[in-house]
Amino acid sequence: MLKIGISLRIVNAENYDEKRDALSHEWASFLEKLGIVPILIPNSLKDVKDFLQQFHLNGIILSGGDDIGRNPERDSTEKTIIEYSIKNNIPILGICRGMQMLNSYFGGTMSKNLDANHINKSHSLKINAHPFLKFLPKSIDVNSFHNNIINQENLAKELLMFAIDIRDKSIEGMYHETLPIIGVMWHPERSQNQINISLLTNFFINHKFSSKLN
Repeated sequence: MLKIGISLRIVNAENYDEKRDALSHEWASFLEKLGIVPILIPNSLKDVKDFLQQFHLNGIILSGGDDIGRNPERDSTEKTIIEYSIKNNIPILGICRGMQMLNSYFGGTMSKNLDANHINKSHSLKINAHPFLKFLPKSIDVNSFHNNIINQENLAKELLMFAIDIRDKSIEGMYHETLPIIGVMWHPERSQNQINISLLTNFFINHKFSSKLN
């Protein structure tokens, strides 16, 4: 079975003066459905790279939740995860915040959305990159739970877009031009449909993404 490392959000425990790492139950059920073993990556490790090395991971998921900058320990952990994965050619899938983290890592920025049209609302996307049209339709409907957006002027130079919101033209899917790295602004684990199964299956299992997409 494939072993996929997954980053964790940080939450404040109710009635306790302490922070805890957390992950939606939806991720465990989704990855189990795909025959993938999730390896949870704590945010309090002294040596993240040593931890990752022990598991011989087949891929990484940078999960959603929290704004970048809210929890510096998570930011630091995910930056180290990205560095380790690039060095060892481990595929990375960034989800919502994870996509934003990848864009930031490569020098991109974000914008605050001026209304609530991306918060808990489904919307349609146009798929506009040939590699993804091999297994995704030209138009897909996805969920949306974010208020930070990435416009074309915000996207890092090394990254290319593959999915765009048909309403406001913000970027909802991106990929690295040479590395096995993709990011999406929606949450596949919250809509475990054929579109999202196909996305994860082709990325992690069928290896449709080589070191260079073409």
